Amino acid sequence: LKNEITRLTTVKALNVIAKSELGVSLKLIMADALPLLGTFLRKTNRALKLSTLELLDNLIVKYTNDITVSMVNELVDELPRLISESDTHVSQLALLLVSRLAETMPHCTDKIPGGVLPAALTLVRSPLLQGKALDVMAEFFCSLTRSGNLNLQFVELVQHLTNPVYNPSPATQPANSPLAVHKQAFYSTSNCVAALALTSASTTEYQSVITKLIDNLKSSETADSVRLFALLTIGGIGKHRDLSERQELQSVIMCSFNSTTEDVKSAASYALGNVCVGNLNLYLPSIITEIQANPKRQYLLLNSLKEIIASMSDQEESISVLKNYVPEIWNVLLRYMDVSEEGSRKIVAACLGKLMLIDHNTLLPKLLEYTSSSQPYVRSTVVTAIKYTVTDSPQPIDPLLRQFIGQFLSLLKDEDLNVRRMALVTLNCTAHNKPALIRDHMEEILPNLYKETTIKLKREVEMGPFKYPVDDALDNRKAAFECMYTVLQNCIDRVNIFQFLDHIEIGLKDVPDIKMLTYLMVLRLIQINPNAVVLKLDNILEPLRDTFNSKLKDICPIGQEVEKVNELKRSAMRTVIGMSKIPEIEKHPSFVEFMKKIRFYKETDNLFKQELQASDSEEMVWEN
Repeated sequence: LKNEITRLTTVKALNVIAKSELGVSLKLIMADALPLLGTFLRKTNRALKLSTLELLDNLIVKYTNDITVSMVNELVDELPRLISESDTHVSQLALLLVSRLAETMPHCTDKIPGGVLPAALTLVRSPLLQGKALDVMAEFFCSLTRSGNLNLQFVELVQHLTNPVYNPSPATQPANSPLAVHKQAFYSTSNCVAALALTSASTTEYQSVITKLIDNLKSSETADSVRLFALLTIGGIGKHRDLSERQELQSVIMCSFNSTTEDVKSAASYALGNVCVGNLNLYLPSIITEIQANPKRQYLLLNSLKEIIASMSDQEESISVLKNYVPEIWNVLLRYMDVSEEGSRKIVAACLGKLMLIDHNTLLPKLLEYTSSSQPYVRSTVVTAIKYTVTDSPQPIDPLLRQFIGQFLSLLKDEDLNVRRMALVTLNCTAHNKPALIRDHMEEILPNLYKETTIKLKREVEMGPFKYPVDDALDNRKAAFECMYTVLQNCIDRVNIFQFLDHIEIGLKDVPDIKMLTYLMVLRLIQINPNAVVLKLDNILEPLRDTFNSKLKDICPIGQEVEKVNELKRSAMRTVIGMSKIPEIEKHPSFVEFMKKIRFYKETDNLFKQELQASDSEEMVWEN
């Protein structure tokens, strides 16, 4: 451990010993090892810090009796600097270590309020705290309340967490923001407070939180920040606990639908959906009734329904409860497949997709019937719904979906532009998450995909005395080239490379966003099949030459797009460098001539040198 070269390996070895079932005693080295491990937490070596935190966690679990209070205090002194948004994974392990200390050695928590707690409270307000790190943070606060430390009790921790929301100050409020904390911080804070309330051993503490939150929502004087926090926290609690005893709760939440702040309305939708999860039998019928009775609130209510389905479709127990309502929910969703608002259609599609994961044998064939609907919006919603059934993990629906997916993706040749775009998005998602579903259908899919790369629907739009060109098919072409990139990654064995390259050539002459996608595809093809690239080299070099020769106004007429154009040229140069590494490319006359011109002009020569250095190449090619 004292040797800089061997310390990381030693930490890993000790970790193996600590995790083993053999119960090997480490008492003889503990007094000397723990202070050393504490110093490792100050090092810049990230791998060493991660391994050390993991080892300390295992030592505290397995060797509690061999660790003294003074040893723990030295470790706790090192932890606050590790808890920051600069590295959320390190922060997560540090918080996990403190949680373990509070659980197994509660008598060693005296130093936590002065160092670790302020660092954690700062991290809670960070927009980067999400996912697993947020779950660990919530558990961290819960473990502190169980430690018995008088300075880490429920009321004190809730007050610490909520103070920036209820009493914003310049130190905690983001600059130029009307809200008290960052938007993500509302989710983090509410998650932690909800976890504290749910795990509290005191009914009085739990009820006091609920009462205060409802009072905040009832008051017309409540600030938007407090209202937003109250809604998110009620949603977090209601997802795990039946709140039906608060009879006024649903109406109080729905009053926030009238807010002038979009974030508050969205939080109210989230809260209503999650409260419904706590008592489906009571709340779901009223939500379904409201969806049909209040067109103006349709989007928010549908989003609540989406929250219900998403929360209840991941566990067998909750799925069995939700299954009783699937037919009713399905019929309601079908009525709103053709609404004009795209946001509502996307929510409907997400709900339909998640419901099919619950009862695919019945619902998937039913949805297939709507691919022939006369309403373009319906067809668009149908093909979008399939995207939400294609998750990155195996699902019972997969065999049936493989059978039918070709019929859904036949909408790639739909007459409506928007339907085709949604079909392209679904194709891209499928090719990315589960390419096996579409492998057998690539022969029918590829011609329709390639066709979309060539369609341009240009028109002029008048804005005052000026006319601006608009291409209605641009989004479709972007989606098509994104699909091609994904297909190249995951379904290359079903692709005719030369036919594929023909359409890459088309993309090389399109708008900058599409050009950059095609450059990435050329680089990928250089790795997969360099000979095919060489055969098409003349056709690839011509648009690359045009990119280097073009002026800013030729690519983007808006001054603010300078960086975008520079990135386009850098991307083109990375493609050139990739081609320069093809074996025997120096024998190709067109490429030799092309490179001479690149190295002749100062601008392109400097760009070439910069990108070559950035690619970490060990050898210089194409020297002067």
